[in-house]
Amino acid sequence: MMHHVRPASDNAFRPNAHLSITPEFLRFSVNRIREKGYEILHLDEAVDQLKTGYGSKRYAVLTFDDGYRDNLEVAYPVLKELDAPFSVFVTSGLIDRTSELWWVAIERLVAENSELVISGQSGEGPISCATPEEKNRCFDRLMDILGKDVQEPDQRAITRALAERYGLDLGALANEYMMTWDELRELAADPLVTIGAHTHDHFALARLSEGDAWADIDKGMQRIEQELGLRPRHFAYPYGKAFSVCDRDADYLERSGFSSALTTFPGVLNSASARTPMKLPRISLNGLYQTSDILDQYLTGAPFALYKAANWLAGGFGIKSSFSRLFPSTR
Repeated sequence: MMHHVRPASDNAFRPNAHLSITPEFLRFSVNRIREKGYEILHLDEAVDQLKTGYGSKRYAVLTFDDGYRDNLEVAYPVLKELDAPFSVFVTSGLIDRTSELWWVAIERLVAENSELVISGQSGEGPISCATPEEKNRCFDRLMDILGKDVQEPDQRAITRALAERYGLDLGALANEYMMTWDELRELAADPLVTIGAHTHDHFALARLSEGDAWADIDKGMQRIEQELGLRPRHFAYPYGKAFSVCDRDADYLERSGFSSALTTFPGVLNSASARTPMKLPRISLNGLYQTSDILDQYLTGAPFALYKAANWLAGGFGIKSSFSRLFPSTR
């Protein structure tokens, strides 16, 4: 799982740095995966392999979430040169410029201001973000409020209010970061590329009512089909963590004709994956750990067994597992 591929940044404040890898690390990763004996497959092929017996060969799938322009401008030339197939899961509302790139907006607002005041219902006073340390604390606090304390529609309303109050153009932000439909058509025309669905508005589905969750799934499918002339067969849950993934929506995705649905639960495919194709795990190529040692460990699958054990133990004692830094929340 990847999001951004772009040159390294030396900015002191980069709270979303885990979502960005360099083109050099992407190239290294593809070559290293192959050196270790894995074939890089289209997602369709991987799902077929799961159905027929996951152990018949070693394989990996490359995926990108959301639909960022750097996937086309930076990642695609590398993967095209290496003849490596990949999938892009598209949030159609971000491509339409009707939804909010809220986690990037919060990063930009914190970066550009020394203090932020959010609106009424949270009860928060001014939050200082003058120093790098304060900016990190402010960002974390705002992400907790918007990602946990308020409902999904309120999250977007607060983001829009903050953007208006501090002069941030959310449309311009989407134009800066996201592909257009014409750019997606260019990408989708290459047989190397699979286009998947990622909802319309990038809501945490499990936090929505049944009707709202399924409407967000359906609209995302419909917009892709309308614009690209293809019906996506694969889906990735926004955020993909336990708070955003539930059996209700997994069942709906299967009934809707999807062949697979991808979470961000850290792990590798195994025999159980064939029984749960609507909740497949993924390994995040984490921008904070762009090293060969980490990549090699990921390929063994060992860190994920340790992660599960550590979380189980930590939960029993009411503490936070140190493995959470390796597998942080995604956007």
